[in-house]
Amino acid sequence: MRRLRRISCSLVVMVAAAAGAPNPVSAQQTVPGATSAKAPAQLPHLADGVVYSISPSDADPRVQRFTANNLAMFRHDVPRNAQLLVYLSGTGGTPATGWFFLEAGAKAGYRVIGLEYDNAASVPGTCEKKPDETCSDRFRQKRVFGDDVTKDIDDLPAESIVSRLTKLLQYLDAHHRADGWSRYLRKGQPDWSRIAVAGHSQGGGMAAFIAKKKRVARVIVISGAADRVEATKGFAPWVASKSATPMNRWYAACHTKESRAEALKSAYAILRIPPDHVRVLTLAPNPQVKSPANADVYHGSMVSVQSTPRDSAGNPAYAADWAFMLGQAASR
Repeated sequence: MRRLRRISCSLVVMVAAAAGAPNPVSAQQTVPGATSAKAPAQLPHLADGVVYSISPSDADPRVQRFTANNLAMFRHDVPRNAQLLVYLSGTGGTPATGWFFLEAGAKAGYRVIGLEYDNAASVPGTCEKKPDETCSDRFRQKRVFGDDVTKDIDDLPAESIVSRLTKLLQYLDAHHRADGWSRYLRKGQPDWSRIAVAGHSQGGGMAAFIAKKKRVARVIVISGAADRVEATKGFAPWVASKSATPMNRWYAACHTKESRAEALKSAYAILRIPPDHVRVLTLAPNPQVKSPANADVYHGSMVSVQSTPRDSAGNPAYAADWAFMLGQAASR
């Protein structure tokens, strides 16, 4: 069982002169209203932009588990009314795991949030061998919206994705009102019409589930949503359910060599994602990273800071694929 802990880090603003992987912070400023704990020695830089690193417990003291810092970021030239991109990592990941993708979102013109959430238990590990084909529907409903519809996971309402996002936006608005974070809230809830959702693996499935239930600005599913039911050899009901988000807003990717590649392709077809909106990636993971022998390295290399392949200049080799899926953030 994961040990419960609270991490309380200073909210740090960074204005960087160069992009790239996380580097030592050259300048940092403690923002009024943040906690007094010492800031991490290293945090990512965003070229011509700002990054806020916020403990979930600071945004909502009820959150005592899964407390890696949220990341909120934008470039200085972002329009005040730009859309928000919310990214959800895969099982066991943190917002920082997907830094390169978050950076790509900022370059595409979004305000960006990498959201920490309860992601230890996975859908396949919890539901795949159960005879109840609605297990994953209830799993995702509880994890996303906080509804007490299953005992298979012990997520608390305050730990739900929607509650975490709401409290984080309220915190950002309170401490950085001039940034315009309140535009993404409506009547105390996320204004999904202004929000694009994206995620990898478990996070990709959560993004897809949100897009099924809410009309979002865009949805990007990276190697996620293949909720199979072993007993029936089919997919969970939610995968084929009606989408609140128009299908021309759906985008997806998978790797041709990841272990569930065929299941993912089938899931994307059942989700009815337009075939020309799906990228099947082929590059080898970053060879400098040593992974366990049983690790699905191709699956992780889709967005992971460590294993994402690099081009000859050392930049993420999937930058063009991410840019395609992200599009250009609309201003509304």
